[in-house]
Amino acid sequence: MLKVEDLHVSVADKEIVKGVSFSLEKGKIYAIMGPNGSGKSSLCNALMGNPDYKTAGKIVMDGKEISKMGADERARLGMFMSFQNPEEIEGVGLEGLMRKAPMAEARGVPASHREAMQKPADKREEIRNWALVGGKVKKASEGLRLDAEKRDLNVGFSGGEKKKAEIVQMEILQPKLILLDEIDSGLDVDALKAVAKAINKMRDAERTFLLVTHYSRILKYVKPDSVLIMKEGKIVKKGGPELVREIEKEGYGAI
Repeated sequence: MLKVEDLHVSVADKEIVKGVSFSLEKGKIYAIMGPNGSGKSSLCNALMGNPDYKTAGKIVMDGKEISKMGADERARLGMFMSFQNPEEIEGVGLEGLMRKAPMAEARGVPASHREAMQKPADKREEIRNWALVGGKVKKASEGLRLDAEKRDLNVGFSGGEKKKAEIVQMEILQPKLILLDEIDSGLDVDALKAVAKAINKMRDAERTFLLVTHYSRILKYVKPDSVLIMKEGKIVKKGGPELVREIEKEGYGAI
């Protein structure tokens, strides 16, 4: 699904990620763990194409090099990222955002249908499509106990509500490569279990997850196939779920 070769990431001329290489297979869940400042979030932002993060190296997604692509192009290919600190967007609700999302228009839609979508749609069909998206948003929100209806996206949301809203977007868009940057931060135990359930529900043979976290608590509910440890901008160790137990017992200093 994803192959990264000698990736360097800089922010404001400071190198944060220092030449990492790894591959992510389809159908698997990966966890990246590491102490604060190790470069985990910078790595995710670079993979997603955030223009504030300057990169050197090679990124290949599903056989296609995406190193020079913008974030919107990567999204259309099926990449999704939940942010550590989601932006507040005044005047835009969660449902309205989902109706305009590029992945919802592009992925899995035959070319003939995409062409038709560029033409004025029959009003009744448009209403049906809008209702379908609205129903999906409502169902996903209820499953996470998120009250986002009639609220601007993330405006006045608690930290946990913002993370739930990210998961709702993930469920609606059904991406194939999912980057979750500290999705567990700000969540109480019940919310953590609900988010983990949504992730596990989407797990299949064609979808890949990359979870970034400091702690092991979400990994008790979402079992990773592989674990990568980052320190000081480099991947210093790779292994299986046993690495999580090692960190719990010894801390990052022992790695």
